[in-house]
Amino acid sequence: MSFSIKDRKKEITQLKSEELDLLIIGGGITGAGVAIQASAAGMKTGLIEMQDFGGGTSSRSTRLVHGGIRYLKTFDVEVVSDTVKERAVVQHIAPHMTRPDPMILPIYDEPGTTFSMFSVKVAMDLYDHLAGINKKDNLKKYANYTIDKDEVLKREPQLNPEKLVGGGVYLDYQNNDSRLVVENIKRAHDEGGLMVSRIKAIEILHDKFGGVNGVRVKDILSGEEFNIHSKIVINTSGPWSDFVRHLDDNADKKSHMRPTKGVHLVVDQSRLNVPQPTYFGSGTNDGRMIFTIPREGKTYFGTTDTDFDGDYENPKVEQGDVDYLLDIINKKYPSANLTIEDVEASWAGIRPLLGVEKNEEDTDVVTGASNAGSLSAPSAVSRGSALKVADDGLITLAGGKLTDYRVMANGAMKKIRQILRDEFIEKFNEVNSAELKVSGGNFDSDNAEEVLSSFTKKGVQKGLDLEDSKELVTLYGSNVIEIFNDIEKTKPIKNLTLAETLALNYSIEQEMTLTPVDFLLRRTYNMLFKNDEIDRMKKGVTEAMANYFNWSNEEIQKYTAELDNEINQSRLEYLKK
Repeated sequence: MSFSIKDRKKEITQLKSEELDLLIIGGGITGAGVAIQASAAGMKTGLIEMQDFGGGTSSRSTRLVHGGIRYLKTFDVEVVSDTVKERAVVQHIAPHMTRPDPMILPIYDEPGTTFSMFSVKVAMDLYDHLAGINKKDNLKKYANYTIDKDEVLKREPQLNPEKLVGGGVYLDYQNNDSRLVVENIKRAHDEGGLMVSRIKAIEILHDKFGGVNGVRVKDILSGEEFNIHSKIVINTSGPWSDFVRHLDDNADKKSHMRPTKGVHLVVDQSRLNVPQPTYFGSGTNDGRMIFTIPREGKTYFGTTDTDFDGDYENPKVEQGDVDYLLDIINKKYPSANLTIEDVEASWAGIRPLLGVEKNEEDTDVVTGASNAGSLSAPSAVSRGSALKVADDGLITLAGGKLTDYRVMANGAMKKIRQILRDEFIEKFNEVNSAELKVSGGNFDSDNAEEVLSSFTKKGVQKGLDLEDSKELVTLYGSNVIEIFNDIEKTKPIKNLTLAETLALNYSIEQEMTLTPVDFLLRRTYNMLFKNDEIDRMKKGVTEAMANYFNWSNEEIQKYTAELDNEINQSRLEYLKK
């Protein structure tokens, strides 16, 4: 089933003319998780997103399905329990992009350290117990263990040996955040859901009794405004949750969110060689933990955690963020001696943290959390989530972590089914979302590496080189077979390789890619991890999209400028001047 600009026009027509069972505001991972379950349950489902799918927080994470071991220090056991169990579930439903990748946690004897050698073993044992690692045959090999100082330095020779006492090794998972969003969206679309990006909610609508019955929206591409009617409306807009709630004249005007900013920087692996994902205390006595992660010949590191009140659509890396991260990295890896000139790419995202107490009578805790506490340091604010139904029926699902998205959606769907049953006499059966595969994940997750390897071989047999074939398989999973079938009839676009051409064509036709930034930043990670190739690629991508969409000269200039701005911002050109 195609999912392109052509489908967008048809789906907008349906949104205008049909009453939905459920309308979802927000197309990040939380909204996508609700959409896939609702559509699979047979609900007439619509989802609107004012940017690209995953255009906000859900494309700006640390790109891990991370259990959050550090939260054990603050006794957020419920959060950790939810998330460590979910890692294996997410790997099962999205096996092409979620893969086990053991993390090393060096332990330093320094003020404010998160863990000692004793406490890290206790934490890792609890972590494994909560995840059931020792009970699952395919995970037993990833059971945690400790290593001494010499072994840590053998594995991580660039690490600072001063005050290093040893380390722990435990299971975590790598992930592709923006693709996890789009693969959920694609499956929801395949199940009959109406998934439309670049549609902005501008007003919450009510029936004559004062109950929410839809949303007035604006099509960002055409400028047209129209109404969408739905029995239930759910707000899953992440950091924008308060903004969307306040579109409802009946809503309380309190701020329920406490957004914080997280920043990551990318350097070439030749400048910072980290053989495996590494996680350590910041050494600044601020309670933060820092990741250094190898990916595609690069190493990226983060993250910061500071309260944020700036431009939600365009959070920027600031000089203070760069100074903070480089100072920590250069202390932990002194031979690297990194400067801002080494930074090839970067990203900044906003965490949708809950900033108020969540134990009110009309609020359900969906994923476990302690109360946030408005005066807590940003890094101490809970990562739990909450589901709130307003007096007029508007539902808000907020907070949480990327890893929790399916559990959060489960909690929301329980409430949605109840409302549809009690108030509209419509019954929908629960979907087993732990078995609901995302698009591209339709293969045996227990043998993911073997299956993905077999896909890669098919690409090579079709004429691709090994690395190109492997990259396409990682991006598209079982959908790659459809892409490989087009190899013989595909001619490489000027300035693009055959593999890049195949990816772009598929992305436009099957993934609602509408701009060069959509493709180069979110459908792929080219802008982040292929800095030396991006100037070549952007020409081919822009020209090909201009031909496909029949852009005018003004539109070409607009999208070219948008792409150049995004590249320059990622490269921190505004700080390097």
